[in-house]
Amino acid sequence: MKFDFTYYNPTKIYFGRTAIDNLAPELEKYGENVLLVYGKASIKKIGLYDKVMEILSDCGKKVVELSGIKSNPTYAQMMEGARLVRENNVDLILAVGGGSVIDCSKGISVSAYCYGDPWERYWINGEQVDNRIVPVASILTMAGTGSEMNGGSVITNEDKMLKNGRVFGPEVYPKFSLLNPEYTVSVPKYQMVSGVFDIMSHLMEQYFSGDDDNTTDYLIEGVLDSLINATRKALKDPEDYEARSNIMWCATLGLNTVTGLSKTQDWEVHMIEHQVGAYTDCAHGVGLAIVSVPYYKHIYKYGIDKFVRYAKKVWGVDTDSMTKEEAALAGIERLAEFIREMGIPTTLREIGASEEMLPLIANSTVLGGGYKILDAQEILDILKECY
Repeated sequence: MKFDFTYYNPTKIYFGRTAIDNLAPELEKYGENVLLVYGKASIKKIGLYDKVMEILSDCGKKVVELSGIKSNPTYAQMMEGARLVRENNVDLILAVGGGSVIDCSKGISVSAYCYGDPWERYWINGEQVDNRIVPVASILTMAGTGSEMNGGSVITNEDKMLKNGRVFGPEVYPKFSLLNPEYTVSVPKYQMVSGVFDIMSHLMEQYFSGDDDNTTDYLIEGVLDSLINATRKALKDPEDYEARSNIMWCATLGLNTVTGLSKTQDWEVHMIEHQVGAYTDCAHGVGLAIVSVPYYKHIYKYGIDKFVRYAKKVWGVDTDSMTKEEAALAGIERLAEFIREMGIPTTLREIGASEEMLPLIANSTVLGGGYKILDAQEILDILKECY
């Protein structure tokens, strides 16, 4: 382990079929005013909305609702939530949905009592939060982002055509999260595989980033192996509880900070996709899948030994008779094959991008980078390959 680190994660996870039984005892720890944040109609279709409302009522809570959160939650939605928090003196924000709902709820939690413009302060300038933070809790219905156990909040500012992520400290993490894999069964296949690739991308962003003789890398390889195996089972049988359970826990492990310990990390694929999402409003994991293969083909030579290891450890490629370059490219091709196996789109054209958007996306991408730090022209070249 090359770098010193401190690991602390305060989120309490309740996992399994009976997770909802823990909602009432947890609610007792907070005041009477609750902001319930959710997406569109899915939680009502599966009966979860009625169940949650019943528990909230039995606990004597006063509930105000913010519904219709988009898959790319907007600044306007976040600020509407912040207004509701202030006007109703909200004591707890309860997010019921996928990562987008939880991300938006964290944004609301830090923005409601912000001095000044929270977008500029927190998502642009990266300032420390110096105002009151409203506690957040979550009930997860879609596996992917890991937002149920981290401080990440990705928000799209539609007026500025920017999709920015901010990672807040443990004080913003959900206080508790309820994870029942059964809630994910009704998620359409397109959204399920989008979530799966989001998990994969989180793991690869941390894996392909140097510090290569690292215990964390072995953890990442193991989680990727579990995820790939579980995804194939869930595609064959969408109601396979064990497969759904493994996918859900892989998502939480993939970005609850444990798989990034002592790693420099990359995140360039995410930075590019954020701007793809700002211009196309595509599903996050789908955008990541489209960008990933061309991106890794562009940078693999700068971390070739790690890409060879990835081919062997994750995809089981027999590299003995291959050159390093052949082995590295074979691993990337296995990734491409898995994307096709899941039925995820493979071009920007398929998700509504136009050629005119590509330079705008390239020039508005916040640069990150692990093995290779890209400039705007290199990003444009990758986008053209994606198109």
